Amino acid sequence: MKMRSKLSTTLLAALLAVGSAAAYAADKVTIQLKWLPQAQFAGYYVAQAKGYYKDAGLDVTIKPGGPDIAPTQVIAGKQADIVVDWMPSALAAREAGVPLVNVAQVFNQSGLMLTCKKSSGVSSPKDLKGKTLGVWYGGNEYPFLNWMTKLGYKTDSDIKILKQGFNVDPLLQNQAACISTMIYNEYWQVVDAGVKESELVTFFYEKEGVASLEDGLYVLESNLKDPAFVARMAKFLKASFKGWNDAVKNPAEAAKIVVAGDTSGSASEAVQKRQMENVAKLITTAGTAKMGYLEPAAYERTVKVLLSSGSSPVIKKDPGKAAYSHVIWEASTK
Repeated sequence: MKMRSKLSTTLLAALLAVGSAAAYAADKVTIQLKWLPQAQFAGYYVAQAKGYYKDAGLDVTIKPGGPDIAPTQVIAGKQADIVVDWMPSALAAREAGVPLVNVAQVFNQSGLMLTCKKSSGVSSPKDLKGKTLGVWYGGNEYPFLNWMTKLGYKTDSDIKILKQGFNVDPLLQNQAACISTMIYNEYWQVVDAGVKESELVTFFYEKEGVASLEDGLYVLESNLKDPAFVARMAKFLKASFKGWNDAVKNPAEAAKIVVAGDTSGSASEAVQKRQMENVAKLITTAGTAKMGYLEPAAYERTVKVLLSSGSSPVIKKDPGKAAYSHVIWEASTK
């Protein structure tokens, strides 16, 4: 009898342990990035490395992007719960039938710019007329087209567009007077290639009044009807914002974490530290109660830019307030 009692107690303890583990199993979350591992996404890597996701009861998978990976397609295929994307791409996908909703806006400033060689004769926007300009397509061209419309330049006669790959070769090889760059990435590739900053002139889309919102977080609209999903993603946002705040405060630490998370081994700490320092300039809400909050006025400005991008606007109608939601963001603040 004593042996049976002892066995029963042991079995009960084991069953309770299994039940307890199941009760506290971490909620799985998959985030799809827009590009390869780099400081552009440091906040998520920092939150992962420092255990912020784990502390929130989350098991987060960070999926790197790349030239052949479209976040909108990944989430449409139910291969991610949330994606990092630029608003032009997200709104275009929404109009095309993928009901994406912005639930947080980490970057509240644009890092997109046109970088030109002074030797090409460009010193102000009026000098762009008659020049060959490198432009990224795939959704990134719309702020540029809007800018040209604002300047009164026709893209089929006043300027020549060179569809630029994701490199800076056209400027280095003098194939274009100006090329598209990000302040935290390609601009420094030009400098690292030996072109002095004093030999360059830059035009920030933000300053030209034609910028659209960049790195935001998007989910499928149908998931917002699920309270469990909203609660899970609120925990994800809260932990991610904590990671972003740390990354902005300590770029050197963030760079080390990003490099450690890059399985390709191509990233260097020095480059990633510099990138993080420039990324930090685009997150002016870091460390404040407004971190990650999408300002309706900024959203409306982006929509206006996309609707007036020349003869082929990225979206044909205003998606209205349905394209963004503060529900998850508000839950993350509690």
